[in-house]
Amino acid sequence: MTAEVLDAVEEFDVVIIGAGISGIGAATYFSRELPDKSLAVLEARDDIGGTWDLFRYPGIRSDSDLHTFGYAFKPWRHEAAIADAPLIKDYLHETVEENGLERVLKLGHRVVRSEWSTADSRWTLTVQTSDPATGATRTKTIHAGWVFAATGYYRYDEGFSPEFPGRDDFEGRIVHPQHWPEDLDYGSKKVVVIGSGATAITLVPAMTTGAGAARHVTMLQRTPTYVMALPRVDRVALALTKLLGEERGYAVTRFKNIWTEHAVVKGLRTFPKAGRAFIRRENVKRLPKGFDVDKHFNPPYNPWDQRLCVAPDGDFFDAIKEGRASVVTDAVARFSKRGIVLASGEELEADVIITATGLNLRLFDGMPIVVDGRQVDIADALCYRGMLLSGIPNWAMAIGYTTSSWTLKVSLMCRYFIDLVRHMDSRGYDTVVPVAPSGTNRRPVMDLQAGYAKRGEKLLPKQGPEKPWRMAMSYPEDARALRGPVADENLQFGTRRTAAAQSSDGRRATHA
Repeated sequence: MTAEVLDAVEEFDVVIIGAGISGIGAATYFSRELPDKSLAVLEARDDIGGTWDLFRYPGIRSDSDLHTFGYAFKPWRHEAAIADAPLIKDYLHETVEENGLERVLKLGHRVVRSEWSTADSRWTLTVQTSDPATGATRTKTIHAGWVFAATGYYRYDEGFSPEFPGRDDFEGRIVHPQHWPEDLDYGSKKVVVIGSGATAITLVPAMTTGAGAARHVTMLQRTPTYVMALPRVDRVALALTKLLGEERGYAVTRFKNIWTEHAVVKGLRTFPKAGRAFIRRENVKRLPKGFDVDKHFNPPYNPWDQRLCVAPDGDFFDAIKEGRASVVTDAVARFSKRGIVLASGEELEADVIITATGLNLRLFDGMPIVVDGRQVDIADALCYRGMLLSGIPNWAMAIGYTTSSWTLKVSLMCRYFIDLVRHMDSRGYDTVVPVAPSGTNRRPVMDLQAGYAKRGEKLLPKQGPEKPWRMAMSYPEDARALRGPVADENLQFGTRRTAAAQSSDGRRATHA
């Protein structure tokens, strides 16, 4: 049994929760632009990186190019534009070192409760830490004027795994990619990957190449996904860097890629039939002659109703063309001793089954958020400019794009956050809270038809029909919205003095 120790209270102007790519980026922006504000970054894990530290499955990489997924302030120097997780982690560690963020990083600090006091104009965060050597658990109390939640939107402790009948009958090994075991040996074995999202598209080629490759990998999908081959190396970016230098070459490449991606997404959504036909033609070119493209790569939805999956240099298609992998489109009836029985009656034999079936969504690590003694239901809140939440004072969240690089939106959010803090300081305000107009129509904050988005609708905040309550998924649109006037009629500002006076008046009225 471990002893629990209560530590002294720590005070900060701004606390960032999470040290993934969003949190490290935010810490850099805030430390540079708000040097007079005390800052802390709380990370529950023992290392930075977030997603890129948690997931350890073969081939894990970014679907976005690193010239836009990387930070505007730090050029991406590696020639691979679509990079594996170790390269991304190195990039994040370099960012920490180059900006002296070690002094504000607090690893192994999990925030388990957040309580706001209007009278004090501050957050009280209950934080749990544990000593890896002794196992002793400590509880810290941290006060913060602002919380910037960079926790992502999925659960770190569990992935989504449907209940498959007969699961216990299978005599092989079942693995979820979110919890990849270090001792998993799939060399020369038959593997079935259930799923057709980005994880499955990554796993199939990674498990069929190199030392210890699987004998064969079958991707079993219930519904096809759009998959596009993109170059792993951006030759234009390399030429621009050589011509213009590292800083300017990166900036021009970033500008090029932002607008290219915007044009592609807009074009596919505006002309879905033409987009579907184009993607099909590209798939036919890369698949074996006679391959049933219309069965296995013909989704029942339009491009970008769900995310498109990327195959760097066409590696996924190469694995199929060379016979190292195959695709089966069918439903799982049940697991058997030897593998999976499909709805069609066919049995897929397997030594290892990988359930690449998706994520479970959860904001802010599921912690209770309490405002003046009342626990807030996040699902009732409306997103203001995609980052503040109605009814929750001095709380910002970092949620990036689903149709382009996540980090692009985070940089805009940080710019607005800095401007908002400066606006408040110049006018003597201590608090700000978005107040949504009554009767605002509400819809899901994520406009995707993907399973994880649908499952998470009841857990996530909502968005309204128009700005500033609509969640834009376009960098150009957000660039205008978040660089415009800082304040409007939807923001309610206050001071600690006013709040204390109102609280005192309320107590006197109660006792009268």
